[in-house]
Amino acid sequence: MVSSNGVERLAHPFDGLAPRYDAAFTEQILGRRLRSTVWGRLAECFAPGDHVLDLGCGTGEDAVWLARRGVRVTAVDASPGMLAVARAKAGEAGVADTITFAQVDLCSAAASGFPSSVLVTAADKGGQFDGALSNFGAMNCLPDRRAFAEVLAGVMRPGGSLITVVMGPFCPWEMIWCLAHGRVDEAVRRFRSGRPARVGGSAVEVWYPSHRRFRDELSGGFTHRETAAIGVWLPPSHLSELATRWPRLFRIMDALDSRVTGTGSGIWRSDHYMSTFVRRGPQDEVR
Repeated sequence: MVSSNGVERLAHPFDGLAPRYDAAFTEQILGRRLRSTVWGRLAECFAPGDHVLDLGCGTGEDAVWLARRGVRVTAVDASPGMLAVARAKAGEAGVADTITFAQVDLCSAAASGFPSSVLVTAADKGGQFDGALSNFGAMNCLPDRRAFAEVLAGVMRPGGSLITVVMGPFCPWEMIWCLAHGRVDEAVRRFRSGRPARVGGSAVEVWYPSHRRFRDELSGGFTHRETAAIGVWLPPSHLSELATRWPRLFRIMDALDSRVTGTGSGIWRSDHYMSTFVRRGPQDEVR
């Protein structure tokens, strides 16, 4: 997009990040390690023939992985730049016919619901998706997830799984590293929930709910099944180059990380946590 004075202007803050996101994270050893953990859960919850809603799909890595396994995907993101990369990736992987991409802002969806262009993709399922996922922090762009949870529950079938990966409120690894490098504001950013964070050269408001608060916010339509830590001993995702720089140390930290994945203390001090929910049906509603 070009402004009236001829200067290029991004349509969305994440557009500036889109061209280099895969090289900076997805293709790095840390990115592959973290995403493999999420894919293990997706494999347990979604089967060939399912139709899954990918919320904040980014460059489409998860959508393409699911499509290759026979899962139909409707992938949404607020960033046109991210969607452009995702569409190209789906085409190169030969799964473009299995994935429908749509530009959707989750805050707008929370306020007024999903657009008809998204709902019609699940017409073969009676307008309801078999499940949904939101990976690596898309839910952190919502100030409160209660209204969105109600909207999402309305487009998912009872019994369907929701897998979410959210940035937690406290990451000692990140804090220590940033303080050691004199980046005080970045070190304490998770304590300042709702304040702008720098993304692709632009400012984006980000919130960091605890796993307990997140569970409570989704309780209106979903039953919580499990929460696991992602990245307690490993570097935070935005420092993925450290794992590549020190591969031997990474292997040691990776072994330590696997021991605390499901522990309560690990969840409280992890870069991300992964929570699994199930869409409740009428018979499951709290009386």
